[in-house]
Amino acid sequence: MRSSPAGPPSEKSSRLGEVLDFMKLLWAVDHGLQSTSKRMEAKMGVTGPQRLVIRIVGRYPGISAGQLAEIMQLHPSTLTGVLKRLQERGIIERRVDPKDARRALLGLTARGRELDSLRTGTVEAAVRQALKSVPRRKLDAAQDVLAAVAEALQPQQGDG
Repeated sequence: MRSSPAGPPSEKSSRLGEVLDFMKLLWAVDHGLQSTSKRMEAKMGVTGPQRLVIRIVGRYPGISAGQLAEIMQLHPSTLTGVLKRLQERGIIERRVDPKDARRALLGLTARGRELDSLRTGTVEAAVRQALKSVPRRKLDAAQDVLAAVAEALQPQQGDG
């Protein structure tokens, strides 16, 4: 049986290997996103994911739910609850597509446009601040890595 060190490992000595060290960072980002999202909800009345929907609909008025899901890389059913809550709170509105009555188009209400304006205390403000100090080439590399991880985490055909 191996003996354990006398105290907790220091930051430098707690290297876990490439995969686990990277996963620690992903969990730290996830925790930060969740914490900031909860603060946003308490302060602004919307969560981080809801604000992302607001920002995208603000950029693309008349977008369909399917198009929004595609941009967010989510299954449309995942957005159903978010859109319903935003609509119930008077932040987004749905109108029937004049070209296809089966399809709804999304837009922001006056309240939604207020929330769409840039603010401090949001997830995106924190990300914007962090990205200011990162050279473009490193940002591009980080986006490539995160895209590969996101792809690897998607359920594969046949996964139940």
